[in-house]
Amino acid sequence: MKKSTKIWLCVAGLILIVLGVMCISRPDITMLSAAWLLGCLTLLCGIAKLVFTFKTQAFIPNSGTRMLSALLDILFGLFFLANNMLTAVSLPVVFSLWVVIEGIVIVVQSFDYKSVGFGQWWVLCVLGVAAAILGTCGLRNLDLAAGILSVLIGLAIIANGLAYILAVVGVNLFEKKVNGVIKNIVE
Repeated sequence: MKKSTKIWLCVAGLILIVLGVMCISRPDITMLSAAWLLGCLTLLCGIAKLVFTFKTQAFIPNSGTRMLSALLDILFGLFFLANNMLTAVSLPVVFSLWVVIEGIVIVVQSFDYKSVGFGQWWVLCVLGVAAAILGTCGLRNLDLAAGILSVLIGLAIIANGLAYILAVVGVNLFEKKVNGVIKNIVE
């Protein structure tokens, strides 16, 4: 790999780490950015679905439902972009509701695991109850939920930045091994 490529990967990694730290330290800006990104992605997804629907409507049935789904995605994307602040405020609510619902689903599924003889079913049950309680706490304190969501987003971005930097380290080690093998073959 070229030295300049390695340098750019390290720079990108460092920028991602800084961005991740910023996400963790500024949940308000993170929620606005996430809302904008959600709007853009939903809009682009809807446009892609609409194009797919037009290209495949002759040989794939139910193109009407796909077209409706595409149009709804486009409308939601435009709504999210036009109402960025409302979307940003609703993200912690949606996140908290998702955690509550997933927690309840895990509790219900834990009893299914119990019925098939899984001995640690109770661990799943406890984790599901914990998730439901934490999600409920998030609904009661949306600032806390926004902070947690920002921390998760920030940590994910930091992890990507570290992965870029570690990839350069890995490539360097790989290149040294390959060069060593070539050197042994030549000698």
